Amino acid sequence: MLLFVGGTVYRNNRFEEDALAVDGGRVVPLPSRLDGVSVVRIPGCLIVPGFVDVHAHFRQPGFAYKETIFSGASAAAAGGYTTVCVMPNLNPVPDTLEHLQTELNFIRRDAVIRVKPYGAITRGEQGAELSDFDALAPHVAGFSDDGKGVQSREVMREAMERAKAVGKPIVAHCEDESLLRKDWAVHEGAYARRNGLPGNNPESEWKQVERDLELVRDTGCRYHVCHMSTKESVSLIREAKRDGLPVTCETGPHYLTLTDEDLQDDGRFKMNPPIRSAADRDALLSGLLDGTVDCIATDHAPHSAEEKSRGLRGSLNGIVGLETAFPVLYTQLVETGLVPLETLLRALCVRPREIFGFPSCMLSPGEAADVTIIDLNRPHIIQSANFRSLGRATPFDGWGVSAAIAMTLCDGKIVYHNLPDWEEFS
Repeated sequence: MLLFVGGTVYRNNRFEEDALAVDGGRVVPLPSRLDGVSVVRIPGCLIVPGFVDVHAHFRQPGFAYKETIFSGASAAAAGGYTTVCVMPNLNPVPDTLEHLQTELNFIRRDAVIRVKPYGAITRGEQGAELSDFDALAPHVAGFSDDGKGVQSREVMREAMERAKAVGKPIVAHCEDESLLRKDWAVHEGAYARRNGLPGNNPESEWKQVERDLELVRDTGCRYHVCHMSTKESVSLIREAKRDGLPVTCETGPHYLTLTDEDLQDDGRFKMNPPIRSAADRDALLSGLLDGTVDCIATDHAPHSAEEKSRGLRGSLNGIVGLETAFPVLYTQLVETGLVPLETLLRALCVRPREIFGFPSCMLSPGEAADVTIIDLNRPHIIQSANFRSLGRATPFDGWGVSAAIAMTLCDGKIVYHNLPDWEEFS
């Protein structure tokens, strides 16, 4: 048995000065005696349910040079995540049970945390013929063609009807390609104009959100918007929720903490959707505060160093984020007074489980011991060279942050630790 003492436990949206006992993969009642108990002292630390990231890319099978299941899961553990949902832009694309099985085999062999795959909405993510929803549904968190928006209204309607029939959400990358320049580099805003760069029109996102919400009204499908980045999308989702539609959404740490005025001509600032204006960032923050924005997801998307070496114009889209999310969000949003810590934890720990039907994790006796321990007073500099991820491209490289993940347990097993005195207990 492990007994964590001296910290604060986050339960039911409250902070309690309490200890936590873990044994046999479960949270257990506090022991009356210490015989056979390893006591781990964590003064000043916060004990929370393991983080859940509903949007990440682990690249295996097909692109293991960018990230493997093992390296991605290890990075997630170092970031405090005990569950990660991984996107289907793989080779083979998980559009049939046979193709999904390849990914599941890697997950069973190599994942040190819970890794939940998505099934593709369409065969090969080509936007035409639907994947085998019936066969995939028991094994996936939902259905997504992430990396591409489903361009056909008719195909999306059919997908929503099938997803509803099998009890899974549509998890949508919203992008109307008819509103995009093929060579876009950044958000269509002040930075693009000043530097002569082709811009990504924010309407390309929110117009497809608008289209899909109309389909949700018709079908009743559960619908989740990926990596929301525009103020218009926030307004649309807020209105849909007020109307009682089964709609949820996420945004990323980079959209909450950066604007296009922070850009540098470096591949580590290139992602899709792009970092947008201050007005968009402020709308996302407001949405997080009022509950319109449900989750913060990293969209962890590793590429090789060469693929990210071509500046804003030529680099592939995608940054890594699992190992930086909490320290950056806590330092930039909580310590500055912009966002209460309870709101941040709800977006990282609670709402993702509620939305995707994962087991509750309130750190109560009997529940699985998916636990993240955070040292809120561990100042350090983010150094991408030290990442467990094979990807290194992050806009937060070199940032000073004030908090760090001290330990992560998944099913009661220690999958990451950064406690200076841990050896005396292990």
